[in-house]
Amino acid sequence: MDQASDVRTLALGGTSGTVPLARDFTRTALHEWGWLPAVGADRRAAAEDVLLVVSELVTNACLHADGPESLRVLRLAKVLRLEVTDRGAGQPAPRTPHRAGRPGGHGMFIVQRLCRDWGIDRTPGSPGKTVWAEISAPGD
Repeated sequence: MDQASDVRTLALGGTSGTVPLARDFTRTALHEWGWLPAVGADRRAAAEDVLLVVSELVTNACLHADGPESLRVLRLAKVLRLEVTDRGAGQPAPRTPHRAGRPGGHGMFIVQRLCRDWGIDRTPGSPGKTVWAEISAPGD
């Protein structure tokens, strides 16, 4: 992973309204880092993708992992990295085969489609995991 030039961390454990809170927190970081207000379609699409991926990762932690503990947003040289830490033991994966017409189950498929890369980090001997996703900076 590249050296982070900026990191924002939001504690989410035990809070209500975590998805809107996480989106607002991320939107503020995007403003501070110049991704918003977006100039041009590419920059607007990149910012919208970031907010959608944050929503999907946090929602997934709420539905399948006893809720998120924290959100970290890292600005790296060529990517924005999103990390959601939870206490769940599950293994997020895109539903296959993906069926676009069926409700639910699209979160990790969306993350996979929008992101340059994504994965799961675990600390041996500790409960939970960190699900991370990286989105290319506009113009990269």
